Formats: sequence, C-alpha cells, structure tokens
Amino acid sequence: MRPISPWIEKHATLIPKGQPVIDVACGGGRHSLFLLEQGHEVLAVDVDTSAIASFKERRGLTIIKSDLEGAAWPFTPESAGAIVVVNYLWRPLFPYICEALSPGGILLYDTFAQGNEKYGRPRNPDFLLAPGELIERLGETFDILDSFDGYTEEPVPACRQSIAARKRA
Repeated sequence: MRPISPWIEKHATLIPKGQPVIDVACGGGRHSLFLLEQGHEVLAVDVDTSAIASFKERRGLTIIKSDLEGAAWPFTPESAGAIVVVNYLWRPLFPYICEALSPGGILLYDTFAQGNEKYGRPRNPDFLLAPGELIERLGETFDILDSFDGYTEEPVPACRQSIAARKRA
C-alpha cells in the first residue's frame, strides 16, 4: 500500500470526532484505513471498490461504490464532519463536497497542480489545479486553516495544491 499523503497525516488532528469522514475516490483505501485508526467512522467511495473489498468487515468503515463523475452524488447535505480528497480532481463535484460538510466540518484536499506535467502524471490540464484554485473556490464559505501550492518532493516530486479548511457555520 502506498504511503499516506503527508498533507493528510499532518492535518488529520483537525478532523472532528462524532461524524463520518468521507474519503472521496478512495482508491486502495490507504487514507480510509489511516482515518479508521484515528478513531473515525469512514465512508470510502470509489468507482471501483475491488481494491478495498477485503476491508469491508472493518468496524466503522462503509464502502460505497459510486461513479463520482457519471452518477448522482451519494451523500446528503451536512452529512459529514470531514471530507478527504487525495490525487483526484473532478471540478463539478466541488459544490457537492462543500454541501456535504456540516458547519464546522473540515475539508482536507491534496492533489496535483499545473506544472506537474514536468514530473509525471497527470499531465492533462483538466486534472491539474490552476494556481490558487482551491482557495478561490472555497474562500467565501470556508476558513482556510493551511494551504500549499507549489513543488514538493514528498511523497514523490510533483507540483501539488493542498488545503485544510473549515466550513463556516
């Protein structure tokens, strides 16, 4: 299993207890398992859940198979205490992600940014955030707790954009 995103690991203590955490496009489930170990109830959603099927018996983990790009958003408004998104970008989901967070909920988003095409995939500009895009999209309804936008060598050389934000009440 690949290592946990350093951004998620650094900011996981911001996530409130008592409400589920949605792991969007959870892939192999590394962040879902990490969050379970931190004592959170986790809703792990992905179009292909075969990589995490062996985890289905884990207490506190709900696996949801959903095509996030082609089907209806599977969560109700204000149903999550936190949402984690790593290495995934589908811009039409931003309003749904924001709506699914309860007031005071935490959004931890860590994905690729423009400039990453020099270092590897993704190279398609549709899947690379523009400079300052996360802050621009969230600034009016969220308090920005921490952000990063630039080159990093961890976990691999890449251009990344990351945010830790709290939804205003």
